[in-house]
Amino acid sequence: MVKTVGIVSLSRGTIGEDFVKHELELGIKRLEEMGLNVKFMPHALKGIEYVESHPEKRAEDLINAYKDPDIDMILCAIGGDDTYRLLPYLFENDELKNAVNDKIFLGFSDTTINHLMLHKVGVKTFYGQSFLADVCEMGKDMLPYSKKYFKELITTGSIKEITPSDSWYKERTSFGSDQLGVDPVPMNDTGFELLQGKSEFSGEILGGCIDTIYDIFDGERYEDMPGLCSKYQLFPPVDDWNGKILLLESSEEQMKPEKYRKALKFLKEYGVFDAVNGVLIGKPMDRVYEAEYKKALTEVIADPELPVVCNINIGHALPRCIIPFGVNAAVNVQKQKILFG
Repeated sequence: MVKTVGIVSLSRGTIGEDFVKHELELGIKRLEEMGLNVKFMPHALKGIEYVESHPEKRAEDLINAYKDPDIDMILCAIGGDDTYRLLPYLFENDELKNAVNDKIFLGFSDTTINHLMLHKVGVKTFYGQSFLADVCEMGKDMLPYSKKYFKELITTGSIKEITPSDSWYKERTSFGSDQLGVDPVPMNDTGFELLQGKSEFSGEILGGCIDTIYDIFDGERYEDMPGLCSKYQLFPPVDDWNGKILLLESSEEQMKPEKYRKALKFLKEYGVFDAVNGVLIGKPMDRVYEAEYKKALTEVIADPELPVVCNINIGHALPRCIIPFGVNAAVNVQKQKILFG
């Protein structure tokens, strides 16, 4: 059982800004009401400008969170877009490898890079939620579906299975303090959808945000990112993908279908689709480009035998489950379940 949560800002330093102070206070209150001690790592609350300017301090916070014997769970504050800049400070002298242990690590979005870093040193992680996006949800409580999985993780240290949410929600257009206590409007959801292939398959899940994965291969956002990721061999070699299940979800940037197709082509040329046992696709935020993404998946993968399951409640669309990386997953679309362990 988790007693103390250590919160890190490994990408953007948003939680240190005054404009989210009402969300920060709400999130702390919720964690404490769950019986948790909350510990912010020394640089987590320094704000956007400081955090952006000091990737070495972000790396230091992650290392120290792993080394701190009081911390049972490392919770990422939020995503962002440049956590790749931590690579030299975590890998140059095996700093990360020498610090890690089996405590819980939870985050999503740009944190995809941190998940890949931890996978590289043999650590199992959990993908799908963050402090600001989920614990600090401004309604009267955390979204019920999201809270169910968060509570399971902090009380058992694992996730046993995931099933679809009955509802989904559009992203808020305002995050001001006037939104406190205002619940989002639920809309009916339709469960896991088999796009192609067999309805049952298994393997360890790995992957994350397709926008971030695209940036590993393409220098459009950051010119030095592909070079740094290649230098430290961040993206797993193709043999590592054998028998795995690839998870892909898309960000709030709502990637244009042409770019989504390019990202899939990177993975195709790398050999990922030839190696994996199946693909899980997170529901796009606000369901934007949903049909176009499905078309790109079938056309780029170009293998109707490879199972592809869409409409998973993971990533940037609300609500969010939590998916364990590094443990065997058994997907059964007919039963609308993914079992772990």
